[in-house]
Amino acid sequence: MVHVHDTLVVGAGFTGIGAAIKLIDAGVEDFVIVERSDRVGGTWRDNTYPGAACDIPSLLYSFSFARNPSWSRAYSPAAEICEHIETLVDDFDLRRRITFGTEINGLAFDETTGVWTAKTTGRKTFRARTVVLASGPLPDHGWPDIRGLDTYEGHKIHSARWDHDYDFAGKRVAVIGTGASAVQIVPELVKQAGFVKVFQRTPGWVIPRLDIATPAAAQSMFAKVPAVQHLARQILFWGHEASATALVWDTPLTGLVARLGKAHLHRQVKDPWLRRQLTPDFRPGCKRMLVSSDYYPALQQDNCKLIDWPIATMSPVGIRTSDGIEHHLDAVVFATGFDVHLTGPPYPVTGIGGRVLADEWAAGAQAYKSINVHGYPNLYVMTGPNSGPGHNSLLVYVEGQLDYAVRGITTVLRENLRYLDVRADVQRRHNERIQRRLTRTTWMSGCSSWYLTADGFNASMYPGFATQYLRQMRDFRFGDYNAVARDSHTGIGTRIRA
Repeated sequence: MVHVHDTLVVGAGFTGIGAAIKLIDAGVEDFVIVERSDRVGGTWRDNTYPGAACDIPSLLYSFSFARNPSWSRAYSPAAEICEHIETLVDDFDLRRRITFGTEINGLAFDETTGVWTAKTTGRKTFRARTVVLASGPLPDHGWPDIRGLDTYEGHKIHSARWDHDYDFAGKRVAVIGTGASAVQIVPELVKQAGFVKVFQRTPGWVIPRLDIATPAAAQSMFAKVPAVQHLARQILFWGHEASATALVWDTPLTGLVARLGKAHLHRQVKDPWLRRQLTPDFRPGCKRMLVSSDYYPALQQDNCKLIDWPIATMSPVGIRTSDGIEHHLDAVVFATGFDVHLTGPPYPVTGIGGRVLADEWAAGAQAYKSINVHGYPNLYVMTGPNSGPGHNSLLVYVEGQLDYAVRGITTVLRENLRYLDVRADVQRRHNERIQRRLTRTTWMSGCSSWYLTADGFNASMYPGFATQYLRQMRDFRFGDYNAVARDSHTGIGTRIRA
């Protein structure tokens, strides 16, 4: 008989490891973490392309309850972030709780027993009373929908699955995409390749990245006096929080950010035509802001050229643009992002009465406080609908989600509930408010981004300050849920008045 755990955690990235730490702190010991890879790290394990780094300062891109005093730089590289996650696993003795190399391919809830069953590709089954979905919103890379993609006979590399064995020396290389990954990859490729062509669909707003090495004295001070690191983190937090007044809503400060971006462009790019190609036609904040001080200089190197003609098709020898030119290429790097799971995880999640999450979210994902979904009891979705920040560290939001999930999980366990299911009317009112607030944000001001579904529904971003989001996550109201108790003798549930 399969053991029924108190909690199943799906994913061993930053969020899954944070969930484990919080569960232990709350006294929940019977949990298991399921990870499809053979190592922890999540997106920081998978993204190993040249120049990969976080665009949020390291002091802020870490958990407040598990800080790292030894970050080497203001913006630490991906390998160092992954190493920090490995350290957390060892410090909290979590490795024995992780089942590696196991990919979930289905989650189903049994209303009679109040138990979730997770089936895996290896035919192993996990059962748990509660589930924390910590696989993140961007677990899978996505190939772009480009005509002729499969006909190209050269070397194809995706930024999220980098080929470290490929030698770029002397090669003609294309980079498709000019987003957050591309602005890190291009400067490094220009140093290695014979010639680099950057294919741009839409220019983005780029602001300087003030990246410096962390002095040894500062690292020592952070280790010896944690209050100093906490103060530095608070300064960074409130600085980013203030930027919401420019990036989340269109205000006079939005124009100030636009002037900063244009000043950065003018200072680094002298050619008027190239500046024109690189000037965005949308408000700052509408798409993800790009942070780089070496992207513009890289584009102006003798072995680099920006192409802003649309791609018509890929061919066996390269890329043909709509101006009729065929670009012969040895390799194409796809910095085209991820398969964003706006309709839930990439496997069926089945709730009460056989309802399927992907079907319910097909027209736009909705949840209560981004974490609970009516009809899917005892399921806690990390980085769920409308939890994305446009101005602050994602891990700040994740901390609020972890605390809320642990409150829910411990309530189920302490009160011996069969399940706790958010009420439909509560969820509906919450999302009506969210969508009304979103209409006033920059994300809905007309640009196209991965934040939106094909028909323009915003299921991704939170329309407010991080402090507002954290305030709502601190407020766990039992009355917002339908609670069904577990009868220890008969196993029959008794509905508790909510």
